[in-house]
Amino acid sequence: MKEYQFHDEYTLAEKAEELAKKALELGIIPSFVMRCFPDSRQFYIPNEQEGEPLTPERAYLHLKKMIESNQSAFSERK
Repeated sequence: MKEYQFHDEYTLAEKAEELAKKALELGIIPSFVMRCFPDSRQFYIPNEQEGEPLTPERAYLHLKKMIESNQSAFSERK
C-alpha cells in the first residue's frame, strides 16, 4: 500500500519546501522565498519580483513537475 507524502496543509507545505530545496540543489531554480503566516505559507519561485505567490498546493505540483521533467531530460541525455 502506498504511503502518503502529506496529510494536511502543514505537511504539504513541508513537502513543497523540500522540493524547492531539491530544485535549488539541482540548479532548476535560482532561488525561492517562503513566507510563513500563522495559518498558511506562500511560495515565490524564482523570486518575489516575478509572478504571484503560490499556495503550498500549487508550489508542490509546480516543483514536482519541474523536478520530474528535469530528471527525465537528464536520463535521456545518458
